[in-house]
Amino acid sequence: METAMKIRGWILGDGRSIRAVARETGISRTTIKKYLKDPEQPQYRERHPRVGHKLNAQFEARLRELFNHDLQLRRRDRRTAKKLYEALVAEGYTGSYSPVQRFVSELKKAAGTGTCDAFIPLHFAAGDALQFDWSEEYVVLGGVEHKVHVAHFRLCHSRKPFVVAYMNEKQEMVLDAFVRALAFFGGVPRRVIIDNPKTMVTYVSRSKDRIFHPRFLALMNHYVIEPVACTPASGWEKGQVENQVQFLRGELFCPKPAFDDLEALNAWLRLRCEELANRGHPDQQDRIIADVFADEKVELRPLGRPFDGYVEKTVRVRSTCLVQYDSNRYSVPSEHAGHHVSFRAYADRIVVVANNEVIAEHARHFTRNISYFEPWHYVPLLDRKPGALRDGAPFVGWELPRAMEQIKDHYMREKGGDREFVDLLLLALEHGIDVVETACDLAVEQHTLRLPAIINLINQLLEPVLHPLANTNVYPQLTLRPEADCKRYEALYAAGKVAA
Repeated sequence: METAMKIRGWILGDGRSIRAVARETGISRTTIKKYLKDPEQPQYRERHPRVGHKLNAQFEARLRELFNHDLQLRRRDRRTAKKLYEALVAEGYTGSYSPVQRFVSELKKAAGTGTCDAFIPLHFAAGDALQFDWSEEYVVLGGVEHKVHVAHFRLCHSRKPFVVAYMNEKQEMVLDAFVRALAFFGGVPRRVIIDNPKTMVTYVSRSKDRIFHPRFLALMNHYVIEPVACTPASGWEKGQVENQVQFLRGELFCPKPAFDDLEALNAWLRLRCEELANRGHPDQQDRIIADVFADEKVELRPLGRPFDGYVEKTVRVRSTCLVQYDSNRYSVPSEHAGHHVSFRAYADRIVVVANNEVIAEHARHFTRNISYFEPWHYVPLLDRKPGALRDGAPFVGWELPRAMEQIKDHYMREKGGDREFVDLLLLALEHGIDVVETACDLAVEQHTLRLPAIINLINQLLEPVLHPLANTNVYPQLTLRPEADCKRYEALYAAGKVAA
């Protein structure tokens, strides 16, 4: 506009020629004539109409339908614009993602679900900080829908994510999640930024001073990490992991993933975290997250040995040889009934310790009011109560080796057979299940199922094998064969009487 105004002033005001102005400015005479003819600002006029995007009225109506359907769901179950775009592609949409994103953004503004908060961008050096948070998601495990608690980690410099799912947010889950995350990253940052849950922060004073939980503090001391707790209700202080929760909810948990068990789900989540690292880095546009993480990993401190992440308490063993934790009961050897033992709860297993020795170990269960038995813990009691072998709860559904099961069926059909089979089980406790199983296999092959025959086979297996001496001719030989002399015995006998 300024150029056109100058040209009109030179020609119409100063009287200069079009040729002279064209030579000085380098603008063609045709363009200068247009400026002189039209005093308005010159505009570009399209010769051909612009081709519109492929988000036509049909797909817009479908997109509006999908969006309105999601509005009836919980916020965590609503699909992102990317998921809605994928749904349209499945229905035949061949256009790009940008029109869909703009249309969904307009729908959000119209529905009042968009956000307009303003924040201060943060900067983190390589290897400096790790952010942690929890989220609740819904998945299908073994054909049943479950609510799982997902631990989210994010390295602040490289934006590398890591997530792992648990059935609850107890302290042993927190400890296990940190151990897994640091092993995944392959190093230790200098700080970790967290919320203020009771599993990590036991007290927040009015002056914002924190008292960290002793067990969580032991984890931090083990890895030499400085814990930094956010101001209550100030999630923007760890905004990266907060955004990650929303992003991964739409990326990984919508629609609900289905797996056989929690272990399979976590294996899939780990692979997806590796795949998500191939996205572009938000700050370094020409690099992906994986490349930035490779540089940051050099700044992380060495990992060292993993932290033993258990929660321990002292409990008393019931007369039924059971200890209780988290609404379930677990068995221990019968000789510890009535005694106090140390109960260690891990994220995936239960360990019972007495006199600094592990006396029992069980897989961790998340049911309610269920007893989990190890039948061998109760076998010594059968010595006094052999009848309990038939109806005892620990022995219901007990899976023994095939040969021992066959011998048990044979014994239990006879009167007093339960006593004989109990004696066989006691032999397994004494000599080991492998030896007794081998003896039972031999007994079945030889059709000698009686207990004395099986005991004989066990003794044969336990006797040392004597190998014949090789090259006996090189050993010293007797040159004078000894002869029997009863007078020597009589002399010894007489000497013994004198001594007495």
